[in-house]
Amino acid sequence: MGLATSVLRSRTLAALTSPHGVDRYLELVNPMWAAHEVRARVVDVHREVDVPGHPPVATITLQPTSTWRGHRAGQHVQVGVEIDGARRTTRVFTISSPDSRPGDRFTITLRANPEGLVSRYLVGRARPGTMVHLSQAQGEFVLPDAVPERILFISGGSGITPVMSMLRSLQRRTHRGHVTFLHYAQSPEHQIFAAELDEVRRSGHGIDVTLLHPELGDPALSPAYLERHVPGYRDVPTWACGPAPLIEAVKGAYADSPALRLEYFKPPKVAGSDAAEGDVVFSRSGAAGANTGDTLLDQAEALGLTPESGCRMGICFSCVSRKSEGTVRNVLTGEESSLPDEEIRICVSAPVGDCTVDL
Repeated sequence: MGLATSVLRSRTLAALTSPHGVDRYLELVNPMWAAHEVRARVVDVHREVDVPGHPPVATITLQPTSTWRGHRAGQHVQVGVEIDGARRTTRVFTISSPDSRPGDRFTITLRANPEGLVSRYLVGRARPGTMVHLSQAQGEFVLPDAVPERILFISGGSGITPVMSMLRSLQRRTHRGHVTFLHYAQSPEHQIFAAELDEVRRSGHGIDVTLLHPELGDPALSPAYLERHVPGYRDVPTWACGPAPLIEAVKGAYADSPALRLEYFKPPKVAGSDAAEGDVVFSRSGAAGANTGDTLLDQAEALGLTPESGCRMGICFSCVSRKSEGTVRNVLTGEESSLPDEEIRICVSAPVGDCTVDL
């Protein structure tokens, strides 16, 4: 670490620049200077998919500040933007580029979700030079240091991004084993990274790519289908990422095989139910209402609260709150917990009966 960086990160300078901190002053001089925080400048915005009547998909290339520690393929990052002078809004996006080192450029690939303020802004309005705020890379959905010789990737829709990061990393490492890649898209026109995957498929080099969509007659992801494509698949190290229906099918096909690693790109949708019982109380705000069966995050927002949240998928932990009373069910795993005064992720926790949350 250089002398200048040591000075910028010193306690003495932090005290002198209190209460705003040294990064606030550095940002005024040059947005790419930082002592502790991580920011990034948009370098390029590339449209991957643009089907009329459907949300577009774009890859955003980011040049982070020197405070970026790099990432492992498969990890995600929290991206914060300040739109039209409003309060910073943060959401989580998976990194789509290969492993990066400290300060390296990297890419995120995202769909402009009609309900997603951040994704719509980045895809539709971000330009080279736009500044965003970042977290460090996070997540355990990654390749091991010792990469297996045989690998299976399964993805669906936008869930292709972490898998693509892994595939690109393996290519850069000149992985000599065999990789099978099964991906589901809505149609050929909706296929993300279509040209690159076509080149991978034609070039071979130990990578088998199978792209599936309804026009080809989407198969059920059954044990028989997987066995036909990948004999002995239950013993093959597998990484699967996608929407809840796909992941539930994969879980069923693998049973309890330890070879399977999962990440939901979208959690199962929890619909409100007339059978839901009890009341939900958000004690700090005083808001309360009848339990609808939705996740606690959805119920809080329905009552007019604006709790901090990032991914809404249970992976970034930005929505963690303390539950003082009641039972909650994790909508991803089905696991229930009735422990008092426990920390829960309200985006993937649905109350079972009466529940009180410190929010």
